[in-house]
Amino acid sequence: MAENKTKPTTISVPAFLDACTDEARRADAKALATLMQKVTGNEPSMWGSSIVGFGSYHYVYESGREGDMPIVGFSPRKAANVLYGTIGFGGAEALLARLGKHTTGKGCLYIKKLADVDVKVLETLVEKAVAATRARHAKRA
Repeated sequence: MAENKTKPTTISVPAFLDACTDEARRADAKALATLMQKVTGNEPSMWGSSIVGFGSYHYVYESGREGDMPIVGFSPRKAANVLYGTIGFGGAEALLARLGKHTTGKGCLYIKKLADVDVKVLETLVEKAVAATRARHAKRA
């Protein structure tokens, strides 16, 4: 089985965020880091070369593949901030309907600018996603 590329690294989170060349994206990324740290109670850490993650849980698929992932995280990409672990729970759709301008993909939430969304709704979304993941992986998260 192929090794999981998304795993914790020793890259500095502040240095990674400071390296964002777009000022608005950098400010949004720092705000997301603050929000996710507040909600999770976990310090941020780098997962791979571009994901800022908070906490972790261990997963095991029916296929036997297993690994660790951050409970929630984000990556300040060129086109948008990509949020991981924030939409895969019951009740997410109702919150997403109130969030503001965003798109979703396979388990990811894309936000171009934090100014485009209701940050209180985003915080609630992250809180409920974290609670759902911790409940699902109670022994490990």
